Amino acid sequence: MRNDPVVVIGLGRFGTALALELTRRGTEVLAIDNRPKVVQALSGQITQIAAADSTDLESLNQLGVPDFYRAVVAIGSDLEASILTTSLLVDMEIDDIWAKAVSRQHGQILSRIGAHHVVLPEHDMGERVAHLVSGRMLDYMQVDAGFALAKTRPPKDYVGVRLGTSGMRKKFGVTVVAVKSPGEEFTYATAETELTYDDVILVSGRTADVERFAELP
Repeated sequence: MRNDPVVVIGLGRFGTALALELTRRGTEVLAIDNRPKVVQALSGQITQIAAADSTDLESLNQLGVPDFYRAVVAIGSDLEASILTTSLLVDMEIDDIWAKAVSRQHGQILSRIGAHHVVLPEHDMGERVAHLVSGRMLDYMQVDAGFALAKTRPPKDYVGVRLGTSGMRKKFGVTVVAVKSPGEEFTYATAETELTYDDVILVSGRTADVERFAELP
C-alpha cells in the first residue's frame, strides 16, 4: 500500500483510533470532524486536524481534500452525512476511498455510490469473536468472502506426522501456513514440518473448511 497522506473524516472511536495509528506509523494525516470539542481534544496528536462540515463541498475544497490520494469516511451514526461525504469524495475523483458502514445495507449504498472499500468494524468483530467463543480457535480472520485464516492447535491425529504426507489439504481443504513452537516465533510450514501438541498453527482455506478443521479434537 502506498504511504500517501490520508484524510480521515469522522473522529468517533473508529476514526480516532485509525488517525492516531496512521500518525504513529509516520503517515501524514488530515483529520476532519464537525465537533470542535473533539478536534480540540486531539489537537497536537494528529498531523493536521480541522473542525469542518464534511458534507459541504466548499469546506472540503478549502482543506485541500481533492489533493489526497486516499480518504477514509469513518462517520458511523449519521448515515446521511456518511453517504453525502462519500459521494462528494467520489465526485472529487479520490483514487482510494474507504468507508465505514454500520450495517450491510449501509455498506451496499456506500459501494453503489462509489466507495472502493467498505468496512463493517462492529459486524466483523462480532463475527470474529463468535468464532473464538464457539470453538477451539485462538484467533480468526476473514481474509475475503468465503476465505479465512485461523490460529489454532494441531488436531491430535496430525501430531508427529509430516505435513507433506498428512493428506490434510486433500481431506479438509486447508493449508498449514505457519507454525509456532513454544518459546519460538512463527516460521513458515514446509512439507517436512512435523507438528507437536504444544504447537500453534496458522491454517488457511475456505471458511467452512477452516471451521470444520478447527473443531477436530
